[in-house]
Order: sequence, then structure tokens, then C-alpha cells
Amino acid sequence: MGILSILIFFPLVGALGALIVRKDEAAKWVALLTSIVTFVISLVAYLQFNQGLPGYQLTEQMPWVVSQGLTFTYFVGVDGMSMMLVLLTTFLMIITIIGTWNSLSKAVPAFMALLMVLETGMIGVFCSLDLFLFYVLWEVILIPMYFIIGVWGGKRRIYAAVKFFIYTMAGSLLMLVAIIWLGIEAGRVTGHFTTDLTKLYAVAHQLPLDVQEYLFLAFALSFAIKVPIFPLHTWLPDAHVEAPTAGSVILAGVLLKMGTYGLIRFCLGLFPQAAFEYSTLFSVLGVIGIIYGALVSMVQTDIKKLIAYSSVAHMGFIVLGIFSMTREGLQGAVIQMIGHGLSTGMLFMMFGMMYDRRHTREIKEYGGLAKSVPLFATFFGIAVFSSVGLPGLNGFIGEYLTMMGAYYSPVLNTWSYAIWSASGVILAAVYLLWMYQRFVFGRAAGAPAPSGHGHDDHSAHEDHGDHGHKLLDLSWREIVAVVPLVGFMIWIGIQPMHFLKVSEKTMYQMSDDLLKMKTGSVTPVQQAAK
Repeated sequence: MGILSILIFFPLVGALGALIVRKDEAAKWVALLTSIVTFVISLVAYLQFNQGLPGYQLTEQMPWVVSQGLTFTYFVGVDGMSMMLVLLTTFLMIITIIGTWNSLSKAVPAFMALLMVLETGMIGVFCSLDLFLFYVLWEVILIPMYFIIGVWGGKRRIYAAVKFFIYTMAGSLLMLVAIIWLGIEAGRVTGHFTTDLTKLYAVAHQLPLDVQEYLFLAFALSFAIKVPIFPLHTWLPDAHVEAPTAGSVILAGVLLKMGTYGLIRFCLGLFPQAAFEYSTLFSVLGVIGIIYGALVSMVQTDIKKLIAYSSVAHMGFIVLGIFSMTREGLQGAVIQMIGHGLSTGMLFMMFGMMYDRRHTREIKEYGGLAKSVPLFATFFGIAVFSSVGLPGLNGFIGEYLTMMGAYYSPVLNTWSYAIWSASGVILAAVYLLWMYQRFVFGRAAGAPAPSGHGHDDHSAHEDHGDHGHKLLDLSWREIVAVVPLVGFMIWIGIQPMHFLKVSEKTMYQMSDDLLKMKTGSVTPVQQAAK
């Protein structure tokens, strides 16, 4: 068994352990230790990964289902993009468990077991190089997430869980049809049915354009729902609002990235000609998502809904970068996936910490937190600035590269996408900073109005956030959860090349292959680099 197989399946050991120990505190420790060991294994895999080479590495392949004319294989491997997403997954799982340690009060062992199963599914999706294996793991993820929302969620948890399940399942069925179709086409070329991704590239590229378009749309619909791309986003606010804090962090931090990962890996990789045909449509939808998500966020009174709609906006940048098909756009999309996972995951986690203290999601019920809980206000502010895209933090580099890629893209062939998407950065500052001002510095509903007596006014604000009851600031455990996130935000913002280099060869080769196929040339920026 290779390093990737150990990495994929080790969390299942923790899932079994959490169920065996049965006691709440012991189950938490089992899940935490399992996630830490899994992260260490992912670091070992990263150290074995050669950043200087494009293509798949650390591959493992063995027969899974073999019969006359039919072959499914257990085939896993990573390239620069998937390596980054695997590291994000294993890192965020540790942070999630630590940050939500005291958030649950019922069936904790079962919850921790589901988190571990979810981690196996997510890592497996990013490592799968067989389409049937990818589909199985894609569907496996639905089960733990459905129960996490449906059992441990809010008042409308059943509605949100069912909506999430139906949306994702509907798109997945079309993807399954496309996988079978591709396997049959491979059978005509090679003599046997296969879902091996490395063999399907050559087969898919030879398909007539109309067939490519059908298959592209079948895959793209499934991924567009998961991203989610406007107008297929309506399941996301419900899922985020009703999910427990840990569910919201993982949903925003990792699960949404499965959609954008799929768009790059399968839609662009397998069906480039169809991707050219639909690049304008998806870029337009990406820009609409950026602006629509920002405008809807501005009118939210529920802070979890505001953060959820901000995800629609941020994922729009990733979609735009992907369909620019330039080096800058694809690299920007990858680093934005990582950046969004850190910043939005931290926003959900930190609000969850405050929700445990106050048990309300309404922004108007908060205020005065800067004085009553200054540590919380400081770290929450860093997460807000990161999400805004402040230079020096992780959000800036991804948005900048995606807009630059769209501007120079010979596929989109117009600068208007970059200009319209830039408006999303301005709107993000409006709704996020306005939210922060009301949430941290504002006066809570029911709090006494300022008396108008100079500096004495400020003393009345100290406890507004909890109507006279002293709030507790971040505990040592909560600080341990947020400090690594802030560290990576600053690291990516100041030294982005440490992270961009991991996916550089993979994304550059993909972009160059796509643009040569489309135009026979490279972009002006790439030409200047040469």
C-alpha cells in the first residue's frame, strides 16, 4: 500500500475508533489525533512530490472490477493542483475539530466518525484517477454531510439536508451517464471498457464536437451545482445556515472546491473544444455570481447567510479564472481555492465560537465586541480583511491573478470580464466591512442609547454584545485553532510563490496545451515571460 492509499483510508481508523470509545471527550480526542496523523501523512506525501514535474505522481493502480470487456481500477495519484487541495483538506480538518470542540452536545462519537468518513471521501476525490472511483467517492461524501446537517443542524435542518442531497444527486446522475458514455467510447478505440482517466484523455479529444459538448455539459452541471455557480446556488445558504459550525467550515473550506477542481480536471482536461465553446457562458455566470453574491450579502441580517453568499461571490472569481484558460487565471483559481478555504472557513468557525456564547445569528443582536472580547474582534477582523482581498493577505493574490488572466485571455477575448469582476472587490469591501462595523463596534438591539457625556459613553458599550452579561474572550483552545489560519493567510499574502510553485508546472502545461489548441499561440504575458 502506497502513501496515498494510507492517506485516503487512515481517517476510517479514526471513525471506527470514535464509535468504539463511545464517550464524548474520548471520541473528540480520537478524531483529533487521527486528523493530526493524517495531516502528517499528507506532509510526507508532499515531501515525496516533485514540484518540478508536471503530470501525475505517487500513482498507485490495481484492478478493482474486472470482467469480460469491463475494467474499473483503483487508480490514485496527485499533481500540483490536487496536492494543494489534499493539504488544505487535512489541515482544515484539524482546525475544525479544535475550533468546534465544545459546540456539540449530542451523539458526539457519531459526529466525529462522520467527519472522519468525510475526510476519507474528500481526499479520495482529489486523488482519484479513475472516473468510476471518483464518482463513488463523490457520492460517498453526500452521506456524512447529509447526516451532519440533518441531525446536528438548526431548526430547518431536514429541509436544508434534503435540498443539499437532491441538488447534488441530480447533477451526479448526469455525470454517471457521461462516465459510462466515455467508457463505451474507450471500448470502441481500445477494445475494452475503461474509466482510467489517463487513457480517456486521448479518447475524449477525438470525439466529435457535438458529443464533446453533451459530455462536457453533463460533467459541468454536476460541478456547477457543487461550486455553486449562479443560478444553481440556492442550496448553499440553507445548508450553511442550518449546518453546525464544523459542517459549515468543511462545506465552505473544502467541499465547494470539489466543484472547481472537477471543472479543471475533467471539463477542461477531457473536453477542451467544448470548453472553448462554453467559456463565455461560464465566464458570464462567474461574473454574475461575483456581483450577485456581493449584492445579496449586503442586505443580509443573518451573519451566516452573509458569509454563505460571499462564498458565491468568491467562487465566481475561481470560475472566471478557470475559463480564462490562461496561466495566470488557472494559477489564480488554484490559489483562490486555498485562500477562500482559509478565510471563509475561519469566518464560519469564529462566528460559531460567538454563536456558542450568544445563540443568535442576527447581526443586530451584537455590538460592542471590540471592548468586551478584543481578541475575538482582532482575529475576526483579520479574517474579514482576508476575505475582502486586502494586499498582504491571502485573498488578494488569487483575485488579482484571476482578473489578470481574464484580461489577457485569448479565449474570452475581451477585457470587460476583468473590469466587471473588479467591481466585486469593491462590493466585498462594502458588505464585509459594514458587517464588521455593526457586529464588532455597533450597538446591539436593546442596548441603552449613548448618553452624550463624552468618554463615559464608551463604557456603556462594553457589554452590549450580550445585554449586560460579560462575554468570555477566546479560550486558549480557540486561539490555537485560529492562529495557524492567520499564519497561512499572511504567509500566502507575503510569499505566494511558496504555494504557487506547487501547482505551477501542472497549470502552466494545461494552459499552454489549451491555448495552443485554441489559438496556436500563448498570451502576451506568457510571451513576455519567455
